[in-house]
Amino acid sequence: MAFTFIAIVGGVLFLFCFFSALLRWNEVRYVKKNKGLPPGTMGWPLFGETSEFLKQGPNFMKNKRARYGSFFKSHILGSPTIISMDEELNRYILMNESKGIVPGYPKSMVDILGNCNIAAVHGSTHKYLRGALLSIIGSTMVRDQLLTKIDHFMRSHLSNWDNQVLDIQRKTKEMTFLLSLKMVVSMESSRISDSIMPEYFKMVAGTISLPIDLPRTKYRGGCQARKALVSILREVMEERRKSQETHRDMLGVLMGNDDESRQKLSDEEIIDLLIAVMYSGYETVSATSMMTVKYLQDHPKALEELRGEHLAIRQRKKPDEPIDFNDLKSMRFTRAVIFETARLASIVNGVLRKTIQDLELNGYLIPKGWKIYVFIREINYDPCLYPEPLKFNPWRWLQDQSLESKNHFLVFGRGTRLCPGKDLGIAEISTFLHYLVTRYRWEAAGDDKLVKFPRVSAPNGLHIRVSSY
Repeated sequence: MAFTFIAIVGGVLFLFCFFSALLRWNEVRYVKKNKGLPPGTMGWPLFGETSEFLKQGPNFMKNKRARYGSFFKSHILGSPTIISMDEELNRYILMNESKGIVPGYPKSMVDILGNCNIAAVHGSTHKYLRGALLSIIGSTMVRDQLLTKIDHFMRSHLSNWDNQVLDIQRKTKEMTFLLSLKMVVSMESSRISDSIMPEYFKMVAGTISLPIDLPRTKYRGGCQARKALVSILREVMEERRKSQETHRDMLGVLMGNDDESRQKLSDEEIIDLLIAVMYSGYETVSATSMMTVKYLQDHPKALEELRGEHLAIRQRKKPDEPIDFNDLKSMRFTRAVIFETARLASIVNGVLRKTIQDLELNGYLIPKGWKIYVFIREINYDPCLYPEPLKFNPWRWLQDQSLESKNHFLVFGRGTRLCPGKDLGIAEISTFLHYLVTRYRWEAAGDDKLVKFPRVSAPNGLHIRVSSY
């Protein structure tokens, strides 16, 4: 009996010592050899505090901030990371890429989206690829070519919704994916959509995961999905080269078929740019569209004003006449609704950077190669910046029209990293809302749960009952 008791106590002590040693591993590996780091904890070997970060999300950040302040260290998504929740410091980090701070997205995201992804490069390469990207999604292209395609697509996508219960999350995801594919490869989109869609969704799921290359992991699935996606796009490119036909879509521009926007890009660069267009648009546009429907549903006054804005546009146009760039510019309240949705839902929680040299920040020495996570979510809820921050109030953007350009509004990035697809995304959501509110009414069709971290999503869907307006 005594021997059994001693054995149990010994086993418990052994496990305690073993796990204590494991918890000290990252501290010894990263902290002991780097003096002058900010306060914080590093968690388990390899995994760090990733599990707590992904499960707890904002609460993880709040608890850390309460204990260590607005600038602290951790180990998340496979890397030692400094987390900044300070407004002025965040602005400095985002605006000073030339001073030893460059994009630092997780290995999983870089591996799956590609080494030539615009979010992963810096310096002259970033400038070069950003120029190529603006040639296919910039405001000039939105005005001259893309808006007409967006209008035609939205008319079709939103047809036959009357008297149906719909999962608006699924509808907006399909909408964003299919629209992006049509703009990328217009002629081939209907032929390849069925084969490319499941691979695309697996690729997206793998971008926020630990880079562990084992069977059944999201990372392995994302990498395999990327290979399949690249294979399909290469096949389309080869078919076009053989046919020598001119295509006025994004792939056509990047391959040099559009003389006004000719870019000398490698096939790898072209494919990674197209994947970037599809990925970034999918993540932000689909989530913002879904949450806009939710917020308008919950705030009838805002819905009434937005519907009035769009009915006024329809009244001055013929029944089948598409909206144009002047109509888009007149949607002032719609733009305010989009910005307020992006802020309140925190569609973008933060951005990652990396040090390429030892760097002093906020009085601390940050080692070369460490990640910096600029966490902007809490800034969106700062009552000093946004009175009644948890209230859906799109009118705040009309009352203070400088809000969009304020240093603390970082939803679309800042400086040279300002999202090149900002105008395109706003055009897509605005056109979606135009045909939704001028054709339909809707109400909740279930008490669906929403999750806002690490992505904004409805795990079981977001269901609405639609009727004609």
